Amino acid sequence: MRPQQFDLIAFDWDGTLFDSTALITRSIQAAAVDVGEPRPSDEAASYVIGMGLAEALAHAVPGLARERYPELGQRYRHHYFAAQHEVVLFQGTLEMLAALKARHHWLTVATGKSRRGLDEALHAVELKGMFDGSRTADETAGKPDPTMLLELMREFGVEPERTLMIGDTTHDLQMALNAGAASVGVSYGAHDHETFADLNPRHVAHSVPDLHEWLLRNA
Repeated sequence: MRPQQFDLIAFDWDGTLFDSTALITRSIQAAAVDVGEPRPSDEAASYVIGMGLAEALAHAVPGLARERYPELGQRYRHHYFAAQHEVVLFQGTLEMLAALKARHHWLTVATGKSRRGLDEALHAVELKGMFDGSRTADETAGKPDPTMLLELMREFGVEPERTLMIGDTTHDLQMALNAGAASVGVSYGAHDHETFADLNPRHVAHSVPDLHEWLLRNA
């Protein structure tokens, strides 16, 4: 059975499939304080979710000297990994992914997480084998650069018009636009969905069931 429109569906991870936005925000804020910098606002800390770690921390804590970025990153990872067991997949995610898998879409992840972070998350939520491929920010260019999405397209031999990117941030939707692919935004993650309009998403989902229903009708 051939998918209706998209052969390859790429999901962002944090804030799209995994309910980790609040934890990431708190971890960035705590890391900044640990290195003696002002605590970023919730808006500033959540805005950078989806970027590569070094770029995100530099944006969230702009006053920190570049040579101290590794220290800031280490403190972020300390706080995040200490509490990552507290966060889970959004309710309905497993059912949605299984339904898409049954329709023979290639399912992938394109994330600002590190490879270590993604692999640990996949193991923790027993999702190994659900995804056909993935790219992380430490393996290639971070969002909104289109490289990770272009690499996934090449890996599976899929054209941009047969590719759909799903994410909760403008970084995700801009990456899709830069790659020539379609996108869907979700409003329950890091960025205000009102900022999505200029990036032309096919749909903005306000819950996982909403996303699930749209994908079964349109993907």
